[in-house]
Amino acid sequence: MSLSGRVAIVTGSGGGLGRAHALYLARKGAKVVVNDLSQDNANAVAAEIVAAGGEALAIAASVTDEAGVAAMVEQTLSAWGRIDILVNNAGILRDKSFAKMTMDDFRLVVDVHLMGAAICSKAGWEVMRAQGYGRIVMTTSSSGLYGNFGQANYGAAKMALVGLMQTLAIEGEKYNIRVNCLAPTAATQMTHGVLADESLRALDPSLVSPGLLALVGEDAPSRAIMCAGAGNFATASITLTDGYFAGGAEDAGEQVVANWSIVSDREGEIVPAYGFTQAERELAKAGMTAPVAAVAR
Repeated sequence: MSLSGRVAIVTGSGGGLGRAHALYLARKGAKVVVNDLSQDNANAVAAEIVAAGGEALAIAASVTDEAGVAAMVEQTLSAWGRIDILVNNAGILRDKSFAKMTMDDFRLVVDVHLMGAAICSKAGWEVMRAQGYGRIVMTTSSSGLYGNFGQANYGAAKMALVGLMQTLAIEGEKYNIRVNCLAPTAATQMTHGVLADESLRALDPSLVSPGLLALVGEDAPSRAIMCAGAGNFATASITLTDGYFAGGAEDAGEQVVANWSIVSDREGEIVPAYGFTQAERELAKAGMTAPVAAVAR
């Protein structure tokens, strides 16, 4: 289960969960790029890795800065010649109820979490395609998967990362690029003040990072959503029920209301292999076959 010879970039790894990720991947043999907004923080974590016998580069750059991210990728390639693993971990919080939240705070959180992950993934995408190998991890959250009061901006960005993961995994499949999500629960600067001290002690970030081995190794799955915290590891899935067919009846809306228990019945639900599965099932219920060309689109 060694990552020896692999090169990993971990964004936002100057502290907290990102630091735990960087240290863990280094212990497993990966060469690690420690990225953070703060050069001092990145240097400190890289020094920890080197002191433990590993190899690390400390690179300060904002994940929202396309030029800075491109320079980080070039510096990584110059030093080690490849990029095998990208862990999109960088993030911020601007928690407020939606009524009190400004659109500036909404945009900022979406920009860092979603656009930052997209920028970093795009910067490494061609490298991974050319070498025929890549492992990308998006950091999602239970706040995105299930909602959380005061986190409309954060939840929206985190669920958007699941959508990004789903599509990149499909597009990267033939290049052996596997893309997954990690939904961590960890005691970090972002969660202090949210959870009790006793809970925070149990949620050591180092207890999340071992989940990365399953997501970035040679035999990693693709399109998995791993939920990890306090040493527990589980998966979440976005499912589709069989549903209820009302067709084009005049009272279709009323039928849906009257048969909501059937519409939402989870018995026999599936995890679609791709988005067009929904349309395929809907057309099948209508007695039609989905055109193959539509699936590719």
